[in-house]
Order: sequence, then structure tokens, then C-alpha cells
Amino acid sequence: MAWHVDLDYESYEAAREGFEWDLPDDYNIVHDLLRKHEDTDATALYRHRADGATETYSFADLDRLSDRVANALAERGVERGDRVGVVLSQTVENPLTHLACWKLGAVSLPLSVLFGPDGLESRLDDSDAVAVVASTEVRDAVAEAAVECPALEHHVEVGEGAGDSDAETFDALLDAPAEFDRCKTTPETPAIIMYTSGSTGPPKGVLHGHGVWTGHCPAFQMYFELDTEGTFWTPADWAWIGALGDLLFPAWHYGQPVVGYPMGGFDTETAYEVMERYDVTNTFLPPTAIRMLMEEEPDAWDLSLAAICSGGEPLTPEILDWADAKLGGVPVNELYGQTEANLLVSNCHEWFPAQAGSMGKPVPGHEVAPIDPTTGERKPDDEVGHLAVKRGGDPVIFAEYWNQPAKTADATVDAPDGGTWHLTGDLGSRDADGYLWFKARDDDVIITSGYRVGPGEVESAVLKHPDVEQAGVVGVDDDLRGEVIKAFVEPVGEGRDPETLREEIRNIVRDDLAKHEYPREIEFVDALPQTTTQKIQRRKLRERDGSEG
Repeated sequence: MAWHVDLDYESYEAAREGFEWDLPDDYNIVHDLLRKHEDTDATALYRHRADGATETYSFADLDRLSDRVANALAERGVERGDRVGVVLSQTVENPLTHLACWKLGAVSLPLSVLFGPDGLESRLDDSDAVAVVASTEVRDAVAEAAVECPALEHHVEVGEGAGDSDAETFDALLDAPAEFDRCKTTPETPAIIMYTSGSTGPPKGVLHGHGVWTGHCPAFQMYFELDTEGTFWTPADWAWIGALGDLLFPAWHYGQPVVGYPMGGFDTETAYEVMERYDVTNTFLPPTAIRMLMEEEPDAWDLSLAAICSGGEPLTPEILDWADAKLGGVPVNELYGQTEANLLVSNCHEWFPAQAGSMGKPVPGHEVAPIDPTTGERKPDDEVGHLAVKRGGDPVIFAEYWNQPAKTADATVDAPDGGTWHLTGDLGSRDADGYLWFKARDDDVIITSGYRVGPGEVESAVLKHPDVEQAGVVGVDDDLRGEVIKAFVEPVGEGRDPETLREEIRNIVRDDLAKHEYPREIEFVDALPQTTTQKIQRRKLRERDGSEG
């Protein structure tokens, strides 16, 4: 089995007409990513270290090492269908754990090292995870979360200080036998659950099958200008679909090397140095990262960039102008997707000119349109509707929300011409030339620095402070991050120093929820606008002409 995605067409129109999904019935992610390549000794991963050293792993190395991890997990009782948390950054142990799960038939659960105990607990408990492989930097958060996760039996640690606690070390897993006979799978066999934030309630687990990463590949070809050869890198955390799906696993589908470096916070000079050192040709950069790169002169580095893709928030014209002027005409292609159905829309300069402000055109293999969410009918050109993608044979579309069949049904609408639509929750329009234009979210999700943040989670964390009576959280425009999180807080009584209270609130959110979800702006108010059923009216908060005070 050596099937791979190939958009070898002369035009976008020909690709839309000619491409179709044809995944083998016995499709398995691991065979696709590691074993199908003619040269399995080719480099798959450059692991860049903070001290300047480089560890290099071939596809064969990753195959052998993940065999050991699969055997070790099986020895510890992990079975087909079990869930395994992966709380790791850009280290080799991250993909090795995913790959081992997929060989076993287990379901991996990518989680960010930025999560605090509450963020980890809600996801590990909801998924009934039986094991977690985590960085030592989140040791305390995992231990605290595990108290409320009765199914969690195994805690494996990676990183400096591993072995200094009751957790097993990842190195111990590598002592297991070196050969593992992977289980039989299909494109629909459950493989991964990724949690996405919504405007209300806890995060939803998005279940995908083995075919999901191949589902990303047509867009990968488009936004990298139909050239799948090169060296690939992204600073985005390997806990998110925007890093795993937009770059890491599609690059391995085509047998190409990826650079991994757990940068932590984005650093402009380090980013340029990494791209120079490894001759990075293709990169996924959120708009916030690009705006930070614009603060330096790229001529100071010897870059090999051929194409940049970006998403998570709209690209502004000055970004495109900067790349054209300062990077020698390197194309920056916007993409669109979500955890439930990623990389549905993209640009490709080889096929059609980009339109400033447009997401691009539907990617071959995905049927995307603005529709009426009640009737399922397509909206006429230039009329705003709910952006939807057709289900049925498209491997990038999720199977279901974990343990939430009602929410799965709510996001599904019958199509008058047959089949069903998945509603993305976004509003947009299509013009006469086929370009799609994003208008707004249909809920209150905040997109800050490329992260999707559910305001309900942040509000719950803010309300833990004993001096907070009520809280409402929204996103407000920001030139660097697209949006920043703002909390409107109704305090208990009077007399507290505002600046001290602000910092205490921020620390609660940082420590308990996630480091990227704290409110950068906090405004104290006498009362919050509410509906007759006491729900916070976030729309009215966004309309306020309030500033931090």
C-alpha cells in the first residue's frame, strides 16, 4: 500500500473536477506516515535542542522506537480503543506516543503543556484516559488532575527530572521489544480526540479516524504551491491541529523532514535562526508570529523560504506586502479550517491570485459552501450563510463529539441534494469567482494568537477568586494578536486594590486553566448585562465602549 495524495493537475478547476478520495480499505496512519516510503532511512525529524545540538531521526528510527512504545503500552494494559493523553511539546516523544497508539489501535489525546490542572482534568476525565505521557514541566498539574480521573492508571514523564517522582520514565518504555505487529484498521477506525473550545460549557472532544491526516494533504499541496519537497517547520505547539495537521503529519505523508524545537514563547531571532540553520523551505506561521517577524530585517539571515501558510485569524494586506518586499516574493497563503474539519479552504498562487481578506477557494476533495442552516440550501453568491462542508467519504471531517451525540446532531444538517452538511459555526459568503469570505463566528469563541479560547472556561476560572461575584469574557481587537481576552468583572464589595486583584485573577487563570487563556485586559464593573435567565450577554459587552479601569 503506497497510496498518497497527488494534485497533479494543470489548473484549480481541473483538480476540483478530477480529484477524489480513494483511501485503501486497510488504511493505517502509521503505514502511511512511516512505512510506505521507498527510502525509510531518509530524515524525518531534526530535533533542535536549546544547547544548539541536533538529534536526527529517520522514518525507520521512528518506526522502531514507536514499536517499542507500543509494546510497552500494551504490556501496561493499554488496549485497542483506550485513550492516552499526550502532554508534550515539540519533542520526539510526542509523535512517538501518537504513532504507538495508532499501532495499538488506541486513541491518542494531544494536550498542551500550557494547560493547568483544571484544563487537564476536564479533558483526561471526559475521555476516560487510561494513561498520560507528559512533560515534567506539568508534573504537578497532572498529579492534581489525576485525583479526579478514576480511569487514569499510568503516568509517564518526559524531560529533565524524569525519574524524580512516582511517574514512570519514557526511557523505561523504550526498553520494550523492538518489533510490533500493528493492528488492522480502516480510514474510519478511531485514532485521535482533539478538544476544542466552545462559547458555552466544557471543551468538546472531537473524534477523528485514521484517515484524518491524509485528509489534510490536498490543502498542504495548495498552500505550499504544489511542491511537497523541502524542509518543514512551525513554531505552533504540537498539541494543536494547526501544527499536527497543517504541517507535521502531512510532511511525513510525503516523506519530507520536519524540524522540531520546543521554543516556548515565540522568539523572533530564534525563529529566523532555526529557519536559516535547517534550510527551512516551508513553514506554517500564525499571523501573530508573522507580525513579530516583521519587526526584524530578514536580510540578516540566509533564508531558503519558498512558501508560508497561515491561518487562525485573517491575514492583513501589510503581511502580504511585507513578504513580497522583504522575502523576495515568497507567497503567504491563508487557509481555513477547524478541529472538526480542518484545511477546507486555501489559496494557491500557482492556480489563482489571492484576494486580500479572502480565505481562498474550497480545496479539492472538500465540498464547502455557505448554507441556510435550517433548510440546508446553498446561499446565492455574495449572501452570508453558515459555512458548511459536505459529509460522506471526506476523511478530514470528524466522526463525532466524544460522549455528546446531541451536539454532533446539532452540527449536522440534511442537504436537499442528498447527504448531510457539517456546520462549522462560522458565517461567510461566496463570490461569483468562487472565493470564500469569512464574516464572523456564530458563537463567542475568541481567537488570540491563533489559539481558540472558549470564554466559558475562562469565566469559570475567574469566578474561583473569592472577591469575584460575576464575570463575562470576550475577545477585543488587537493589532498584534488579532484578539486579546478581556474580562468584565463584577467584584464582591469594595476596598480591594484594583491592580492587585487584576493580577490575582490572571494568576488563577494561568495556573488552573492555561497560560494562553488569561485575560490581558480586566475591567471592573458594577453589574454585567444579563438575559432574563441570568446568562451573560457577551454581545453587549463587546459593544461597550469600555477600557481597562
